[in-house]
Amino acid sequence: MTTALAFVFGMLFGLGLIVSGMSDPAKIIGFLDLAGPWDPSLMLVMVGAIAIGLVGFTLAKRRDRSLLGLPMQLPTSNQLDRRLVIGSLLFGLGWGLAGICPGPALVLLGAGSAKGVVFTLAMLAGMALFEYQHHLRQIITHTTDA
Repeated sequence: MTTALAFVFGMLFGLGLIVSGMSDPAKIIGFLDLAGPWDPSLMLVMVGAIAIGLVGFTLAKRRDRSLLGLPMQLPTSNQLDRRLVIGSLLFGLGWGLAGICPGPALVLLGAGSAKGVVFTLAMLAGMALFEYQHHLRQIITHTTDA
């Protein structure tokens, strides 16, 4: 049941990206390019998403379990550390250069777009590289602690 609902809500999210035009890299670049013909539509989508997220997180904080009966797993840390800042900068840089972020990348991948394939492969490679360096860092930390 949980997997089926995740699929349905994922498809709904993807459909929302398509209908709003947010899966089109040119639309994103149009928002980020302040020197060219600026397209403010992404800002409206972001404001709507923030409002819905604010309501959702406010309600979720009051619950121990989700509507499906699963335990709530909300972030507990509010620390800004080096990893978060660097990761955010890399995400923003990639988003600004490509006009694609992970959600729309999967929509583009599903549509058979070459840009979606390249972006998704690059994203997976970046995730694998992070996991590899994180694993190495743990090995080095455990070796020096022993």
